[in-house]
Amino acid sequence: MRRQRFKLPLAMIFAASIILLAIFLLLGYIWGVLSTSDFFEVKKVVVRNSGESFDYLKGRNIFNLDLEGQSQRALSKCASCRTVRFLKILPNCLVVDFLRRKPVAMAKFYKNYAVDTDGVFFSLDDSVQEAELPVICGLETKIFGPKPGIRYERPEIKLALDIIKYFKSNRTLRGFLLKRIDVSSLQNASIFVLLPGQSVDYVKPVPQLGWVGFEVRVGEGGIKQKMMLLGGLLMQAYKDLPNIKYIDLRFKEPVIKLKKDK
Repeated sequence: MRRQRFKLPLAMIFAASIILLAIFLLLGYIWGVLSTSDFFEVKKVVVRNSGESFDYLKGRNIFNLDLEGQSQRALSKCASCRTVRFLKILPNCLVVDFLRRKPVAMAKFYKNYAVDTDGVFFSLDDSVQEAELPVICGLETKIFGPKPGIRYERPEIKLALDIIKYFKSNRTLRGFLLKRIDVSSLQNASIFVLLPGQSVDYVKPVPQLGWVGFEVRVGEGGIKQKMMLLGGLLMQAYKDLPNIKYIDLRFKEPVIKLKKDK
């Protein structure tokens, strides 16, 4: 049995084409009105989390602005920003929101930098300097002339960020302070942990530490498991915490070295 072919009448096709053309013309007319009307000229620019001025956008039609381009230009000037978001508030207001990077550590160089979870370096401000952030040491010979706003793909940085991530997410380690991460050698990477209530500044040189804490030699690889193991060891050795000199997790069997041991 042969299939019947259905053909649309030419009149119907012509009518549909006329309707579509009319819709396109109407939309073009509406766009022309919106993009040229004084009613939609920017009169107010609200900037959040930055002292930057965007007054040069005032007087321009809000529909004609290349907000993506404006966002990229603003972001290129702000190394500590994760993104810069432009929002239109009709009929004539713009909101510029600077979303700042959240520091999780400080990287020690001739000039110290903040580091976020993406491994991006950016300049320190007062809030970062006052925060209890771990200091990453040993990058001086790995990265030369670091620049703010740059993400450095280095195994040392990844290792340090993994240590921070799994140290902080381990409930058993809450109350302990991760103060320093030494990644000058991946195989011998180590961290320095302070007991609750202690404080020491690893950014500024100190002649005498005078702190209650200990070193943990972690090496590289299996950081999540090593942080879990560290938490279990500290629970078992709770009474000897002030007497711990170092803990070595680099080998199959962990080692706890006490200060009084010979």
